[in-house]
Parts: sequence; C-alpha cells; structure tokens
Amino acid sequence: MKYIDEFRDGAAARGLANRIAAQAEPQRHYNLMEFCGGHTHAIYRYGVSDLLPGNVNMVHGPGCPVCVLPVGRLDMALTLAGFDGITLCTYGDMLRVPGSKDQSLIKAKSAGADIRMVYSATDALRLAREQPEREVVFFAIGFETTTPPTAVAIKAAEESGLDNFSVFCNHVLTPAAIANILESPDVRDLGTVPIDGFLGPAHVSVVIGSQPYEFFAREYEKPVVISGFEPLDVMQSILMLIRQLNEGRAEVENQYIRAVSRDGNAKAKRLVADVFELRRQFEWRGLGVVPYSALRIKQRYTKFDAERRFALSYVPASENKACECGAILRGVLKPTDCKLFGTACTPESPMGSCMVSSEGACAAYYSYGRYQDSAETA
Repeated sequence: MKYIDEFRDGAAARGLANRIAAQAEPQRHYNLMEFCGGHTHAIYRYGVSDLLPGNVNMVHGPGCPVCVLPVGRLDMALTLAGFDGITLCTYGDMLRVPGSKDQSLIKAKSAGADIRMVYSATDALRLAREQPEREVVFFAIGFETTTPPTAVAIKAAEESGLDNFSVFCNHVLTPAAIANILESPDVRDLGTVPIDGFLGPAHVSVVIGSQPYEFFAREYEKPVVISGFEPLDVMQSILMLIRQLNEGRAEVENQYIRAVSRDGNAKAKRLVADVFELRRQFEWRGLGVVPYSALRIKQRYTKFDAERRFALSYVPASENKACECGAILRGVLKPTDCKLFGTACTPESPMGSCMVSSEGACAAYYSYGRYQDSAETA
C-alpha cells in the first residue's frame, strides 16, 4: 500500500476483523496493551474496538509523554517561568496541564510570565539567538522520538557559543516503563491488570529499533508487535499478537516494516548517547519512581542543563485526588470510570493530563464520542 486511504479501507478492516474473530479462541481472554497514546487515538477514532470480539480487550498504557510527567516536574517548570529574565518555551499540550495549587503554565503566562509555545527545540534555539538579553529555557519532554532533536539543539548551542540557552530535560524511556509495569511491586500495589501482550510504539521504535523489546519479551514471556498508527496497522498487529499467544510464542515482531528496523536509527542513537546519560530514577505519573527510565544532560553540556544552571530541586507533589489519570495510565481504569470524566473534566476545562494531551486516553474517549456509545449500550 502506498496511500493513506489504503490503510483506512473499510472492506479490508472487516476482513481483518473476521480473521481476528476466527483466531481468537472463545475460551480465553486476550488483554493487549497499546502502550502508545497514538494507538489509543487510532483505536477510538476509527472504531477498531467495535470490530473486535468481546474476549479481545485493549488496555490503555502510559505512552503519552504529557500524561506521565509528574506534577512535581511541572512545578519545577512553573518555578523557572517565575524567575526574572527567563523565557520558558514549551509544547502546546503542556500549557494547560494542571500543576499543584491549581496552577498551570497558561495561568502563569496570563499572570505575566514569559512563556512561549513552540513546535520544536529549534524554535527555542532561534528565540535565544534573537533575544540575547534573556535566558531562554526549552521545556523538553517526550519519549525516544523527541530526544534526538533536543540533542541537536544542545549541540548547535554549543557550536555557536550560545550562552543564554538551556534545556529543562524530562525525556523518558519506553522499555523501562514497560518492564516496570510487568515487574515492579510498587506498581502492583498501585493496581494493575493482567497483560498478555503489547502493541509496541511506532515512532519510538523508528529511533531505537525493535531490539530493545527483545529482553522483556524473552524474560517476561510477553509477545510484542511493533505497530503503525493507521487502523489497519493496529488490526493487523492485534492479529499477530493473537497468533503468538495461541501458539505459545513470546517474540518481538515488526508490523511497521515500512519505517522500523531491528537496530533503529544509528545516527540518532549516537547523537543521544553523546549528549545524554541515564538518570538513576525518575517519577512517572501513574507508575511512581521508575529506575533508569529517563535521561539527563551529560556533564560535558552542563551549561545547557537548566536544572543545574538554576539550581532546581525536585519535590514530589500530590495530584487532584478525584482524578483517576494514574490508574488510567496503568490500564486499571478506563476514562469513563473516573467520576470527573465528561462533567468537571473536559478538554475545555481539564482536571488531569490525560484529558489535556492530544495523545491522552481521556481526550480520545471524549473527542470521538466512545463514552456516549458506552452509555447508550448500558
């Protein structure tokens, strides 16, 4: 297939649905986690869940970088934005995420803080060149997909001798989170659901390849299928997972062969390894503290590390007790299980990050009206 509409063909989708129904053994249940928020949106935008048999259950995962950032890290960004002479650059989704004390970046901006929405680290770099009198800080978030562009910006700042640019680094790592869901006693205490297999993230895997998932597929005996984001990609990947489970296999398979290789993008990985190193631990919303699950800027590039430059310290902060975002990120609850969903919490007035982000599960349910379908069925 060459064109996007071919990946959304209704007849082909029904054909795949028939094959899934034929191969899903009626006496067993299949709990499959779509780790990435992009998959969640594809499933609900195109009604993929409506085409699956009742014993094939899709479990939402923590694959939304805006959603998993803990309140304490957002509070650090708010502290930065409050310093004199600082311009904080951030992606649009982060502006409306609630921090502690009913604060957010958009509220801080309306109160006078210099906070700019950007589309890339390069935008922040350009702003630093245009405003040498101000300290420009890029609020970097995201999984392995967005880490190489941040590394490019840091190296470009070093090469050009740009002294008023720094990065508040919050880049996190996908394989560590998946392993933590499967093995961490702390996460089990928070509450988890049985997971039989994973739809592996697409864009992340373009960078890191499929090889990093082989360890936990082998060690935890959970099959992984790297899946593209189109509806037919997702359905084919579900079929591949069901086949593995029926045959007793636990392997890493790559459905997204048009973009993902086993070894990934070698140049991007070298760039990231040059600029970043592992943090010993990092807190994730919904998962708690996850060892070696995030990156920090190496000592060589200390002058571009906003945490060191402005002597920031992390202080854990409590979330809204009524918000179920943490449980939703673990797949324990669906968005409709949250009492705030669709009432006090909507995209226009979000109470939690899962409703804010364009990849959040709550935003997917609300945007595509699946919660209304569920209510009518009930």
